[in-house]
Amino acid sequence: MRLLGFFHLRSISGQIAALVVVSIVALHLIITAGFLITRPDRAAAPPDSEHELVNAALLLSAADSSERPRLLSDIARAFPDLRVEAIAPGSVTAAGEVEGPRLHGMRRHLGEGYKVVALAPNGGLSRIGIQLPDGTTIAGHIGRGRPGWFWGNPWLSTLLSAVISVTLLGVWAAHALAAPLSSLAKAAESFSLDGTAEPLPERGPEEIRSVARALNRMHERIARLMSDRTRMLAAISHDLRTPITRLRLRAEFVEDEGNRKRMLIDLDQMRLMLESVLSLLRNDRKIEAVTLVDIASTLQLIADQFGDMGHVVHYEGPVSATAAARPDDLHRGITNLVENAVRFGAEVTIRLDLAGTKFIIDVEDDGPGISDARKQAMLEPFVRGDDARTMDDSTGFGLGLSIARAIAIGHGGELSLHDREPHGLIVRMQLPVWQQPRLAA
Repeated sequence: MRLLGFFHLRSISGQIAALVVVSIVALHLIITAGFLITRPDRAAAPPDSEHELVNAALLLSAADSSERPRLLSDIARAFPDLRVEAIAPGSVTAAGEVEGPRLHGMRRHLGEGYKVVALAPNGGLSRIGIQLPDGTTIAGHIGRGRPGWFWGNPWLSTLLSAVISVTLLGVWAAHALAAPLSSLAKAAESFSLDGTAEPLPERGPEEIRSVARALNRMHERIARLMSDRTRMLAAISHDLRTPITRLRLRAEFVEDEGNRKRMLIDLDQMRLMLESVLSLLRNDRKIEAVTLVDIASTLQLIADQFGDMGHVVHYEGPVSATAAARPDDLHRGITNLVENAVRFGAEVTIRLDLAGTKFIIDVEDDGPGISDARKQAMLEPFVRGDDARTMDDSTGFGLGLSIARAIAIGHGGELSLHDREPHGLIVRMQLPVWQQPRLAA
């Protein structure tokens, strides 16, 4: 049963076995075709039949005319494949002198007084007539000569046939086996949890189809897990808002002014933390539709909003720039970047540039910046810019950059951190003008 499974054509092992069998069969067919073309087993004129005909002509020319019939009969019996015969003068019209490398040698060996003429061919043999000095003409058949360099060498023909067969079949097999893997890798690259991605194609050998089925099931489980996680945290957030609200009401009755303020600050931090976590989870689910957005107007609006709150935020860039994006997600991501910038810097600049097929949004501040060793870590959730363990209104929860990065990746772009001269930080978000939205990892 295992042996039969090995030759199952839907599996990679079966296809490789079939490839080997087909290669052997094709090789034998090519060698057989070459054998049938050359037919070494066929009784044909020997390679030096033209020399035998020349010697017969010289012998007959030297003999008396009375001895020629007997000599001609002896030559015919000694060399039956030559089919030598005498032709009566004037009975056959010659086609002209024969030209060719083989028969040039015949004329050279015959010398003066002899004439080589071409007669009517007979199948694959050439019928040659030689006119003797006394006018007598004899005719004979010469073969097609020695086989060519390729078919004449059995080892070389076999080797070249094997190389050609294996090469052609190997190229075909590589394409047939690699094409499903390429499509599988391309589909896996566009894996997403937003519900819009097509399942991985289940085609190709059985092993590749099994991998595709396993990945599709894994995708369903991950999507279900993410959905359950979001619903669970949303329910927890909803349930926690009620006791937070009750605690705020009770804190109002605390007579000690200092304790009351500290309790209210802690409750506000709890509320903000819940909202930040839910914002990150909502961004993972990509529930907002992609539409045409005027990015320049969005950035100008964000700068005006922070300016109204007393911060120094400038916008530099074109008046209008349209791209396909999720407007609320884009607004939230840039707002998070500006919030971080005004927290650590006194003056912030939002700059928009178009480089090729990408929009580049830079949020620059004049704060202390971030060291190169911490730039990559700062993009992870719950990583804050300072090393303090306590949280207050100025430190945040370490979710602003990670949310903005998830939004950038969800739009098919990227987020990176750069140093600003002479000091400060540049947070760069690159978005394609027309992008294929995908899920942030």
